[in-house]
Amino acid sequence: MYDIIIIGAGPAGISASLYAKRANRSVLVIYYGESQLEKAHLIDNYYGFDGGISGTDLYNGGINQAKNLGVDVKNEEVLHISMNGEMNYEVKTADNEYTGKALIMATGNKKLRPNIKGVVDFEAKGISYCAICDGFFFRNKTVAVLGNGDYALSEAADLENIAQKVYILTNGEPAPETDKYEVITKKISEIKGDMKIREIAFEDGSSLELDGLFIALGVAGGADFAKKLGIALDGDSIKVKEDLSTNVPGVFSCGNITGGLLQVCKAVYEGAEAGLSAVKYVKNKEN
Repeated sequence: MYDIIIIGAGPAGISASLYAKRANRSVLVIYYGESQLEKAHLIDNYYGFDGGISGTDLYNGGINQAKNLGVDVKNEEVLHISMNGEMNYEVKTADNEYTGKALIMATGNKKLRPNIKGVVDFEAKGISYCAICDGFFFRNKTVAVLGNGDYALSEAADLENIAQKVYILTNGEPAPETDKYEVITKKISEIKGDMKIREIAFEDGSSLELDGLFIALGVAGGADFAKKLGIALDGDSIKVKEDLSTNVPGVFSCGNITGGLLQVCKAVYEGAEAGLSAVKYVKNKEN
C-alpha cells in the first residue's frame, strides 16, 4: 500500500509527488499517454529559463526528478478508482491494482467529444460520458459505448448488468479484443432523435436504434473519475478548497483539472499545496 497515489505526471502531479516524497511518504505516480505539456514547442514565461524550454524537456525533466527522489512512476492506463471499506483508495489499471491512503487527481482536463453530427444536441438527452453515473437511467434498455480501447470496455462492463443490450461502436477504428459485446466498426454519419437520442446513422446507410450512447474515447480523464467517486465538479473542473482538498475525504486535486489559470506556474504551486495537504491527511489518519 502507498501513502499517496497521484494520477497524472504533469507539472501538478510531479510537484505533488516531490513534496510528498520529501516528507518521507511512499508515493506512486500513474500516468498514461501524451501530456498536454509535451505539445508545447517552447515555454518562455516560466521562472528560471531565460532562453525558454520545450514542453517535452520540462516534462521529462520532472519525471526524472521524481524518479531520482524515489517516487514510483508507472506508465499505465487507469481504468477504475474506488474507495474500499477502510477508507483507502483502490486504483485499477490495465496491468495492475494499487491501494493508497490518499489520492491526488492531477490529470489535466480533457473530455474527448467526437466530431459527429448530433453529439452536442443530445448531450444529457441520451448521450453521457459516465456509465457508472448515468447507467441507472438506462435499465433494461439498449445502449452503446463509443470507443475502442480499455476505457470503452470498462464502461461497457459497468453497463452490462444494467442495460438489456450493450453495443460497442468504434466509428471506423479497429475493434477491441472482446467477445462479450457486439462490436460495430462502421463510421458514424449522424446521431438522430427528437427529445432524446433514438438512433445512430452510419455512413453506409444503415442505422442502429438505441436509447443511450456513452462516449469513452481515448482514456478516462479526471472529470470521469471524479463523477464516479462523488467529487463535486464545476462544469468539467474539480471543485477544491483552499488546501486543494475535495468534498471527498482523502482526495485532493491540482493543476488544470481544477480550472482557473491554465499555466505551468499555477500547476506547480497547486501540486506543492496538494502534496503537503495529502501528507497532513495521511499523518492524521495514522494517529
